Amino acid sequence: SAASDVYKRQEQAGIVLVFAGGYIVSAEQTDFGILYLCATPIGNLEDMTPRAQRMLAEADIIAAEDTRHTLQLLNRFNIKGRLVRYDEHSKERQGAYLLDELLSGKNIALVSDAGFPGIADPGEQLARLAIDAGVQVVPVPGANAALCALIASGLPASPFFFGGFLPKSKKNRRQQLEEWQYLPATVILYEAPHRIEQVLREVLEVWGDRQLAAARELTKLHEEFFRGTVSQCLIWLHENKPRGEFCLVIARGLEQPQPAQEAKDPLAQVQELLARGVDKKTALAQVAKANKIPKRELYNKLISEEEGINI
Repeated sequence: SAASDVYKRQEQAGIVLVFAGGYIVSAEQTDFGILYLCATPIGNLEDMTPRAQRMLAEADIIAAEDTRHTLQLLNRFNIKGRLVRYDEHSKERQGAYLLDELLSGKNIALVSDAGFPGIADPGEQLARLAIDAGVQVVPVPGANAALCALIASGLPASPFFFGGFLPKSKKNRRQQLEEWQYLPATVILYEAPHRIEQVLREVLEVWGDRQLAAARELTKLHEEFFRGTVSQCLIWLHENKPRGEFCLVIARGLEQPQPAQEAKDPLAQVQELLARGVDKKTALAQVAKANKIPKRELYNKLISEEEGINI
């Protein structure tokens, strides 16, 4: 492919340094552009960082999930730029186009509708394409809903597991919940307002009534946290119509129960103790007591086994 050909030239020129099966993209590369993953505010525009403003202003192309939404943000900060749509429906076609632009030396700033691109959105795929082609990928930090909800949840922040949006299909959603039921971490999920009650009912059914924090309208004027149990949150949602995207922070559950080991035959237990050097009398007494059987009965079985007699 064109990308791999350019990558090979970069490697030969010493711009891409290959070692032990991996590689480093040199900061001094000149042929390729740079992909900047720019975080944008999740609600409060004051969370737009000066660095993100500069990257958007200097980029040759701004790739946005929703160009109309991003245009409002750019106008707010008086940023002029060439906007290109890159979303879930166009990521295959636009991904190839944007990669070609990067390989030709153009710098691209990628943004999502809110927060970090690549977190539960198609930006992840463009970053992977760029990395595979040897293009330098640079994160430009800023607001993130999952971490905002986590640190204000009152639940343990470490370790945590970010699951993003659960599947839309009820069958697939339940399967995913069952797969994550015993994760040894606080779990963070995103959910839309029209599905939040159904999802929480399924969480209650599969995971039990855990502690949680449900955050909505983060960093906005009507930011709100509900802290309690899953069942209590369902009552609250029934009384308060869900509005805005939700971020759920759910406490870890109990450890996965271990399958019960099949009990060894008492005679096998005696033989195992004898093999370890325990004398016969002590071995018989211990096993008989543990299994609540007469010592004489166990002794007779042992003698019969040793003499090859079936009883």
